[in-house]
Amino acid sequence: MGESREGVPLTNLDQDLFERAGATKRELVDYLDGVSERILPGLKDRPLSVIRVLRGQDRFMQKNLPKYTPDWVERAPMWAEASKREVSYALCNDRRTLLWFGNQRAVEYHPTLFRIDHPERTTHLVMDLDPPEGAPFKTVAAAARLVREALVELGLTGAVKTSGAKGLHIFVPVDTSSTSAEEVAAAARALAVRAERVDPTVATTAYPLEEREGKVFLDSTRSGGATVVAAYSPRVRPGVPVSFPVGWDDLDDVTPKDFTIRTALELLGDRDPWAEAMPAPQQLPAELVEEGRAIPIARVIAMHEGKRRAKAKRESS
Repeated sequence: MGESREGVPLTNLDQDLFERAGATKRELVDYLDGVSERILPGLKDRPLSVIRVLRGQDRFMQKNLPKYTPDWVERAPMWAEASKREVSYALCNDRRTLLWFGNQRAVEYHPTLFRIDHPERTTHLVMDLDPPEGAPFKTVAAAARLVREALVELGLTGAVKTSGAKGLHIFVPVDTSSTSAEEVAAAARALAVRAERVDPTVATTAYPLEEREGKVFLDSTRSGGATVVAAYSPRVRPGVPVSFPVGWDDLDDVTPKDFTIRTALELLGDRDPWAEAMPAPQQLPAELVEEGRAIPIARVIAMHEGKRRAKAKRESS
C-alpha cells in the first residue's frame, strides 16, 4: 500500500528530485507540506504556472492542466492570446492541491500578479533585480537599497525576498480599487529609473545584456499578465533553494543558498516573515504614474533595436 496525504497518493518518494538536486522527491513533498500555510496565501485564486522536472527529462513550464488532473483541483479557463487557445490554469487554493502538484514533481510555483476575479487588476508592483554574472550577492543587495530609497522618497514601502536564484524581488502592494494594471506598470518603470538615478554605478534599466556594463538590472516588466515566483517556492537549481523573505537590514548577511528545502522550515519556525513584512496596499502617487507613462517599455525597445540591428546587418552584407 503506497503512501498518501489528504487522500493524495504519493509515489516514488525516495527518487532523486532531479540531477544535482541533492534532495529527493520526498523532501520536496515534506517541504511543501510544512510550508503550505505560508505559501498558499500567495497562490490563492491566482492562475498558476508550475515548473516540473520529470525523470530523465528537462524542466518544463506547465500552464495548461493535463487531462488526468483530479476533478477536485480548482481551475481557471483563460484565453491565451499568444497561442490563440483557451488554457485551463490551476488555482492552488488548498493543501491537497499543493500536495498533488508536489507529487507531479512541480518544483516551482509562479502565480499571476492578479486574482482570477479581477484579471484587470495588478495587486503588486514588482521590481526584479537581476545581478550580472558572477557578481557577489552584496551587489544586488546594494541595488535593492537604491529601490528602497526611491520608495521612501515617494512615501511607499515594500517587502523583499530572494528570487531563489541569484537575484531579489521587491513587492509593493497596490490599492487595486483605484489603480489599473497599466498604472502599476507605468509606476514600475518610473520607480526603476528613479532607483537607477540614485546611483547609476550600481544599477541600470538597460534591457539589452550588452548595455548593462556589469550593473544590476532593475527589471520593471513584471506586470499585467506576468508571473513571479511565489515566496517560499523552491527553484530547479542545485541544492533546491527557495524564494525566501529577507529583512531589509539583513540583506548583507545572507546569500540565496542559505535558504533551501532542507533549511527553510527550521529557519521559519512558526513565523511567516513574508506576511509580517508585507505592508498594506498603497496608493501609487499620480506623478510617478505620469512619469512612467513617458518611459517606453524596456523589452519593447530592445525588440525594436534587435530588429534594427538585424536589418542593418543584412543590408551591409
